[in-house]
Amino acid sequence: MTSKKRVLSGMQPSGRLHIGNLVGALQNWVKLQDEYQCYYFVADWHSLTSQYADTSPIKDNIMDLLVNWLAAGLDPEKATIFIQSRVPEHAELHLLLSMITPLGWLERVPSYKEKQLEVKDKDLNTYGFLGYPLLQSADILIYKANYVPVGVDQVSHLEITREICRRFNNFYGEVFPEPEALLTEFPKVPGLDGRKMSKTYDNCVYLSDTPAEVEQKIKTMMTDPQRVKRTDSGDPDLSPVFQLHKIFSTKEEQDEVAEGCRTAGIGCLDCKKILIKNLFSVLEPIWEKRGKFLNKPEIIKEIIDAGSLKAKEIASNTVTEATRAIRLNALM
Repeated sequence: MTSKKRVLSGMQPSGRLHIGNLVGALQNWVKLQDEYQCYYFVADWHSLTSQYADTSPIKDNIMDLLVNWLAAGLDPEKATIFIQSRVPEHAELHLLLSMITPLGWLERVPSYKEKQLEVKDKDLNTYGFLGYPLLQSADILIYKANYVPVGVDQVSHLEITREICRRFNNFYGEVFPEPEALLTEFPKVPGLDGRKMSKTYDNCVYLSDTPAEVEQKIKTMMTDPQRVKRTDSGDPDLSPVFQLHKIFSTKEEQDEVAEGCRTAGIGCLDCKKILIKNLFSVLEPIWEKRGKFLNKPEIIKEIIDAGSLKAKEIASNTVTEATRAIRLNALM
């Protein structure tokens, strides 16, 4: 029996993965699978919390997600990779937890009101959207996860799961371990327009982009607005391009680019060429593996079938234990 602690994390198939997803989560997942017992899932039910009106893109988005996970280095021999809806026990535990969760706990989740104000083109006044933190709690607790990888600014999102866990255990006995945050340094990745890289803003470099598309996107990316002419000096800290250098370039290259920007020693295109080179060094191995997996969808199906079966076995045992604790099966 493995003595490794268990880690649980997932991603919504809400669109194509981009380099922000890569450095913000996926690269960390790859490292964690060597140290922990990892469960990584495609959160397709979660995507319905905001995409319920048009579900047509979800199937392709799931495939893109899985292809990129595998191309980036997730190994089904080391981690359990599965699709949330293939394990209906998630919904069963979600229902049981909903019976004990105060409505006020859901209404005070920071992202609930924030997203309602931010998203104008969708009606988010649904239980599914209000209750997504509860489904998220079920996702975590059903595998008795010890850790959930999050950034410092996301710790509060995990707290509701910890509160629900304590409440359930207080009512029915110690069924679930209280999950802890596995704090991870998630770099803030700027998009092509300087805002946070996001599918919502369509300002992304996608892992599925071709080399020509990546090069064109970086070449036309906004830089320091002070540098109107080639001879103008600039401030690298005002340039989204330099923020990407901090993630993808060496310290020596960063120093070279920063000095060249301040003294007008290099032009913006020269700066971007260095970034393009370094982006290619990260993306080329992923592009190569993407091609192999795209040409063999049967491999992905085998991985998901096996991962979902393994996840279902654990989830089923947990739901049975929770049901017994609630004493719902007294006459069975």
